Amino acid sequence: MAKHDALPAIMRALMPLTSSHQYSLAEAIKRSVILVALLWIIQSAGVLFNLPLANLAVYPHAWDRLYGILSAPLVHSGYEHLFNNTLPLVVLGSALLYGYPATRNKVLLLVWLGSGIGVWMFAREANHLGASGIAHGMFFYLFVGAILRRDARSVGLMLIAFLMYGTMILTIFPTEPDISYEAHFFGAVSGGIAALLWWKQDPKPTIKRYSWENPDEADDPVIGELWQQSPHPDDDEGYKEK
Repeated sequence: MAKHDALPAIMRALMPLTSSHQYSLAEAIKRSVILVALLWIIQSAGVLFNLPLANLAVYPHAWDRLYGILSAPLVHSGYEHLFNNTLPLVVLGSALLYGYPATRNKVLLLVWLGSGIGVWMFAREANHLGASGIAHGMFFYLFVGAILRRDARSVGLMLIAFLMYGTMILTIFPTEPDISYEAHFFGAVSGGIAALLWWKQDPKPTIKRYSWENPDEADDPVIGELWQQSPHPDDDEGYKEK
C-alpha cells in the first residue's frame, strides 16, 4: 500500500462507532484490537519520550485535574498494567460491539464518564489511571443485560465473559492497596445502570423456525398416502404378488 493510502485506511478503521448497522464478529474484534493498540502506542510514546503520563490520571477532588475523567483510561502505570488490561478490553469490547449494535456507543460513554466521575468524587487521594474501569463496566453491562434480555446471543456472550472474567465481580472491592478498586466499582455500577436503562433497545436475534418445530403442521400428504398404499415386505399377500 502506498504511503498516501495508509492514512485513509487507518482513519476508516478508527471511525467513531456511530454506524447503525450491526458489525460482524470479525469487524468487532478488529475494531477492539485497533483501539487497544492505540493504548500501546500511547504507553510506548510515554516511555520513549519520557512523557509525564501520570499527569493525565484522575486525582480526586482536584479541580485542575478534572480532565483526568476523560484522559485517565488512555494511560497506564506501566507495560505490565497495560498488558493485564489488554485481553479483557479486546474480549469484552468485541462482545459489546458485536452483540449490542444499538447501545454500544452509549454504554461506552456512560461507563467511561461514570467510572471517572465516581473516582474523582469518592476515591482515595492518589493518581487513578488505566482502562480497567471501562473493562468492568462492559462486563457488568453484558452480565446484567443478559439476565434481563435472556436471548441466545446475549446469554452466550455473557457466558463467555463470565467464564473468562467472572472474578471481576470480586475486584470491585478492595483487594490490593495499589489497585484502584474505586474505578472498578464505579465502572461496574455504570455498566449495570446502562443495562437497566437500555436493555430493550437492541434488537433480539431472529430465531429460525423449522417445520418439525410446529406441532400443528400436518403430515406430508404424499408420504401419508404412500405408506398406506405400499405393501409391507413381511405381508404374505404382498410377497406372493412379487
